[in-house]
Amino acid sequence: MADSVNSLNCKEELVSLKAKYDEYVSEHLSLNMARGKPCTAQLDLSTGILEAGLLKNYKAEDGTEVRNYGVLDGIPECKRLFSEIMSVPAENIIIFGNSSLNIMYDYIAQCMISGAGDKPWCKCDKVKFLCPVPGYDRHFSILESFGIEMINIPMNPDGPDMNLVYEYIKDPRVKGLICVPMYSNPGGVTYSDEVVERFAAMKPAASDFRVIWDNAYCVHHLCDDHDELLNVFDAAKKYNSEDMFIEVSSTSKITLPGAGVSALAASANNIAQIKKRMACQTIGYDKVNQLRHASYFVNLDGIKAHMKKHAAIIAPKFDIVLRMFSENISDFASWTSPKGGYFISLDVKPGCAGRVVKLCKEAGVVLTGAGATYPYKKDPEDKNIRIAPTFPDTDELIKAVEILCVCVKIATLENN
Repeated sequence: MADSVNSLNCKEELVSLKAKYDEYVSEHLSLNMARGKPCTAQLDLSTGILEAGLLKNYKAEDGTEVRNYGVLDGIPECKRLFSEIMSVPAENIIIFGNSSLNIMYDYIAQCMISGAGDKPWCKCDKVKFLCPVPGYDRHFSILESFGIEMINIPMNPDGPDMNLVYEYIKDPRVKGLICVPMYSNPGGVTYSDEVVERFAAMKPAASDFRVIWDNAYCVHHLCDDHDELLNVFDAAKKYNSEDMFIEVSSTSKITLPGAGVSALAASANNIAQIKKRMACQTIGYDKVNQLRHASYFVNLDGIKAHMKKHAAIIAPKFDIVLRMFSENISDFASWTSPKGGYFISLDVKPGCAGRVVKLCKEAGVVLTGAGATYPYKKDPEDKNIRIAPTFPDTDELIKAVEILCVCVKIATLENN
């Protein structure tokens, strides 16, 4: 009797939810939570950077005329700024253009064409990479574009399953791992000290194994009680494994994503190798923009003060999403509560993510595609959805999450 009553209740609830859903569809909404883009208020925080530094007569502190050719690896003051951000010596920094994604693509391309201390990867029978999941879809796109086989590594609350990583690196065809170690995309996980130590202590069978350490959110805290990430190069010194790590970061979500500065940090050996290859590609990146950034922030304290302004804008948006999830779908899904970064990872019931995303789209809410947080867009359980709260204004966000919650309930009840 109880089962039949529950079944009847579920059917009645589903009818009610679909009626509500039809109302949303009739509104012809256009709401977007697909990507982690800064909102206009965040972009407005950095308009002053467009004039910063230019009163110095376009000269870097070493006398370099920033409007002209030269300086392959970046002007001194910009290297020093990223040295503070990434906690590595300035001599181990190279400054690039506005995109750290471009750095990662170029580095993988270099490894494919010229190798990373061994023969070119393109001459290997098979190249494999380990990919913590759920993860960053653009990482997977880079690897897939080069025909690199991707292997899922499940994420734990403190980082990737390192026992599984240690098993896979026994295979010399496994050439690397790509990850976001702080406020991971999309889960918001910061790797524990133990996990970072285990990264540093790895002894892969492949002598040219590389970890792409995409430290995109190293200063992107949402609260004062924020996470801390152990410096991987400090840990690597104990194991003589510095050559294994290529770290990247950028100002993309600090200042202006379309006009920022990015940087690579690596060992002396890797820096020399990368600079030699870069010399065939460019005379140097945008030094005018480097001077703007260095003059505007001066040092890490300037960055930290600026990031508190970002947090004041976006932390309330995260709070809205988390509160609405708790009030509406606690019996239907689970989610992360990150202390920084740009995303919330939502896990609906297995088999429902694709349906949720489709329902949302038909009701005018665009989400990141189901499966996007896994290599080849194949979520084995069809349950993970990346939520990006930053771009919509508050009213749009509330409406979008309201619709999302209804869609989660409908998809779950349909799947029962």
